[in-house]
Amino acid sequence: MFGHSGSCLIPALWEILSRSSVMGVRGLQGFVGSTCPHICTVVNFKELAEHHRSKYPGCTPTIVVDAMCCLRYWYTPESWICGGQWREYFSALRDFVKTFTAAGIKLIFFFDGMVEQDKRDEWVKRRLKNNREISRIFHYIKSHKEQPGRNMFFIPSGLAVFTRFALKTLGQETLCSLQEADYEVASYGLQHNCLGILGEDTDYLIYDTCPYFSISELCLESLDTVMLCREKLCESLGLCVADLPLLACLLGNDIIPEGMFESFRYKCLSSYTSVKENFDKKGNIILAVSDHISKVLHLYQGEKKLEEILPLGPNKALFYKGMASYLLPGQKSPWFFQKPKGVITLDKQVISMSSDAESREEVPMCSDAESRQEVPMCTGPESRQEVPMCTGPESRREVPMYTDSEPRQEVPMCSDPESRQEVPMCTGPESRQEVPMCSDPEPRQEVPMCTGPEARQEVPMYTDSEPRQEVPMYTGPESRQEVLIWTDPESRQEIMCTGHESKQEVPICTDPISKQEDSMCTHPEINQKLPVATDFEFKLEALMCTNPEIKQEDPTNVGPEVKQQVTMVSDTEILKVARTHHVQAESYLVYNIMSSGEIECSNTLEDELDQALPSQAFIYRPIRQRVYSLLLEDCQDVTSTCLAVKEWFVYPGNPLRHPDLVRPLQMTIPGGTPSLKILWLNQEPEIQVRRLDTLLACFNLSSSREELQAVESPFQALCCLLIYLFVQVDTLCLEDLHAFIAQALCLQGKSTSQLANLQPDYINPRAVQLGSLLVRGLTTLVLVNSACGFPWKTSDFMPWNVFDGKLFHQKYLQSEKGYAVEVLLEQNRSRLTKFHNLKAVVCKACMKENRRITGRAHWGSHHAGRWGRQGSSYHRTGSGYSRSSQGQPWRDQGPGKKASGHSWER
Repeated sequence: MFGHSGSCLIPALWEILSRSSVMGVRGLQGFVGSTCPHICTVVNFKELAEHHRSKYPGCTPTIVVDAMCCLRYWYTPESWICGGQWREYFSALRDFVKTFTAAGIKLIFFFDGMVEQDKRDEWVKRRLKNNREISRIFHYIKSHKEQPGRNMFFIPSGLAVFTRFALKTLGQETLCSLQEADYEVASYGLQHNCLGILGEDTDYLIYDTCPYFSISELCLESLDTVMLCREKLCESLGLCVADLPLLACLLGNDIIPEGMFESFRYKCLSSYTSVKENFDKKGNIILAVSDHISKVLHLYQGEKKLEEILPLGPNKALFYKGMASYLLPGQKSPWFFQKPKGVITLDKQVISMSSDAESREEVPMCSDAESRQEVPMCTGPESRQEVPMCTGPESRREVPMYTDSEPRQEVPMCSDPESRQEVPMCTGPESRQEVPMCSDPEPRQEVPMCTGPEARQEVPMYTDSEPRQEVPMYTGPESRQEVLIWTDPESRQEIMCTGHESKQEVPICTDPISKQEDSMCTHPEINQKLPVATDFEFKLEALMCTNPEIKQEDPTNVGPEVKQQVTMVSDTEILKVARTHHVQAESYLVYNIMSSGEIECSNTLEDELDQALPSQAFIYRPIRQRVYSLLLEDCQDVTSTCLAVKEWFVYPGNPLRHPDLVRPLQMTIPGGTPSLKILWLNQEPEIQVRRLDTLLACFNLSSSREELQAVESPFQALCCLLIYLFVQVDTLCLEDLHAFIAQALCLQGKSTSQLANLQPDYINPRAVQLGSLLVRGLTTLVLVNSACGFPWKTSDFMPWNVFDGKLFHQKYLQSEKGYAVEVLLEQNRSRLTKFHNLKAVVCKACMKENRRITGRAHWGSHHAGRWGRQGSSYHRTGSGYSRSSQGQPWRDQGPGKKASGHSWER
């Protein structure tokens, strides 16, 4: 496990790898651990880095980190049930970064930016599984009054969101993807000749990219870990690297459901003559499917389409999409049948076979693992240098590359973040690596790239999650003027943004850490030096191709019957700014709302049997609705109605069959609602006042502006959140308020070690839910603050500055028992004054909303059920009510229906 001693690494290997993988190819991780552990090699990052430096002088060894895979390994604090030990967690991340920095290794962290439509079913499946795990956790707490063991570990709410900000605070280059991160991680690692990928996802064994290292086996003290070699895996299975995407899809992955080819796999097993009695069933199935690929399917490779040799049936399009999802820019697959003109027809779509416009020749067959000379070569051996970590006949120099059959939502194209368009990529004839062709002064490509007015007459298309829907992405004009973009005050960086017509590099740097000048290593034969972290566009797009000799073909040519739609926001200038902050991991959900109108929120530690507390999804929904009205200001039609935002929020009773459709909620702001251009692009000093007015209006707290402005940092944002919570939820009492304020004040004077040594007397299930509720409120603050143009410093509502789970739990238990405020504040007189000031601000603001906060002793019997679920009717409906709208449920509609105009709030 993360941080264990080096001596434990090898004995633990089989146990770790034999566990069923939660991500990637079904059964492959267990197979690797039990059947062919020889593909796992213990390596040392210090030694690998030194070897890399000697081979590529002047280049900084770089590891691409799939941060989403690493969260549970980074979270080393013993306590996880109380809402998160954020200061301990921040300290653990700092140690992680320091260790690699001391070894001269640069880290680049990628986070998932959104859930791809192809993977939504798998996302839902995991969320429902998490719901069952949470139910067991609360049952355990109620039975034992203690935290369950690590075997029931559930990561604290908001961990992914706040990890981005923690890493940026630590000076690390942190990127948020425009899709799920694994593809962009693999692409970045390949194109930048990185030392390797650090993660825990067997998909990285399938991608033909740089080496894959296990985070679960990392010993931080020695920097030893395990490398999983895809070439050795191929040798064990008798396959080529080009066959691995086919194997992955036949076994099942995040796109292809495991049950889709179950009968096919068992047919392979029944005809497999080398069944190993000492192997488990899944292991034999993987061997049998691999045997079928190498001995049967290879006979028809390049001569027949996959649907002619596999039982694809109605799943043909999904299967091709799954195959193509593993093809990185510039790669091609011998498994895609090619017609003489280099195109294939799938479901009436004419699709380019290769993302490389100059390599239209047919791909030679790969007969078996040994005959590597028959495997289609990389587009230039000089661009695929042998990787020092994997040696032997399966050299990286001879790894086959791929071609594609469908666009990446159907094809392996690099997505242009602005237009959501899938674009072919190329850097030039030497490396034949592919990068977006967005800067060719003469638009020779057949698909307009939205680079200037000359291309606006044709609307770029992208393929929606359903193959038959093609949607144009923009209707608004392109900006031609330089504009100054407002950013987070903490970064103190001005961002210059120019229209595409200028054909100039966009000097954008919203994050001080991304100004690092570490040189990224490329293969020596690649002439173009890669820019480093200065362009706010996704890093793969930093490799802008300017070679006028390369002419592109349309990779998404479709029939005339296509229906057209537009994005939620048509103003490309504003959308570009939103994308900037998204990619640089400076905002949360803003770009998702504006581009696709679809967001999600994973599980929260909430007790579905609790009779008093509603789900955080409902409590914070009115805030999100007001943010929608701000971000989607230009989407109104002639009837003055606005499109609903699709919310995939997990809450008790929600089967997640459909998203909740939630309409924007208009808000009243002094002086009127400012436009996003004013909030985001105008840097006049008086605009900061309007930003704050807008933020408070999102919380419906404009009347409390004066009181909140008198509160010192970092408690201003916390008070705003507490006022909102206590106005919204009647069952929050004075004891709860005392606990929230006391823990925030006491936190300021405690060291990380003091917090780690805290031990609450016991675990209270209500306090567990309140802790998670507050943290979800802090993530909501991130959303609102970034939507309003950063009126507050982000650090003011980072949890390591205002919240600690165990400390809150201790104060909650003390307050519940009736301890005096002096005891809660640990007899500190200076804290006592601040406590009464903060309490007065919250209580006064609540009184303005006709909400009097009382102690639990003053509650009548009616309070116990004010937010209660009524019997079994809580299936998709929380029957809790607000004080000002007695009788109106928080959720009064069925799944997938349009939301009414109600705001579900006070």
